[in-house]
Amino acid sequence: MKMRINKLLDRAPIPGGAGELLFYQRDQDYTIEVAGATGELMTTAHHGSEDALADLALQRLRHPEQAHVVIGGLGMGFTLAAVLRKVGDKGKVIVAELVPQVVTWNQGPMGERAGMPLSDPRTIVHLGDVLELIRSGKESYDAILLDTDNGPEGLTQPRNNRLYSHRGLRSAYVALRPGGVLAVWSTHPHPPFTRRLGMAGFHVEEQKVFAHGNKGTKHHLWFAVRPN
Repeated sequence: MKMRINKLLDRAPIPGGAGELLFYQRDQDYTIEVAGATGELMTTAHHGSEDALADLALQRLRHPEQAHVVIGGLGMGFTLAAVLRKVGDKGKVIVAELVPQVVTWNQGPMGERAGMPLSDPRTIVHLGDVLELIRSGKESYDAILLDTDNGPEGLTQPRNNRLYSHRGLRSAYVALRPGGVLAVWSTHPHPPFTRRLGMAGFHVEEQKVFAHGNKGTKHHLWFAVRPN
């Protein structure tokens, strides 16, 4: 009988005193959890909605192969890998991650699950707040993809709420080129957030996608386009 693996590999403090991330190997997969919270924050076993966040966002661009993309939250690298499959040699992808250990975990065996996207020469890692990148850009980006938490309500990092406020959304609007798209991942719908996107000037679409395969849990995605 094969022995099951359930091993804590590492732990990392979340900046701002917002708790701790726990990094596990569970058989052939890896998970990241928040200490004291119920369930997994993310797992290599299920990443269909993370792939869809990138695929469906870049489908909305006129020239995805040349896109300059910002990703908020490295996670397990699947959204980054999906973006890299869409952009060409002229594309550029900046991924912002607050927790340095998450970058380290993606550089090890876990990163192989997504194809080691951090080793791609088009990838630029920004260790810090994605809002800093957004506020530093003016019509600089074709797409901004946010998968920083469980959605518009911060779980691991209450400061993430600033991203989803009216002021944060206006910063994203200014940072995007006309026709650019802000894509946001969430575990659940959030009607007040949908209204805030519209009030910030975006044309908004919402879509539910499966977390894995074509059955089971669904996650919620927003695609907010800055008009031309």
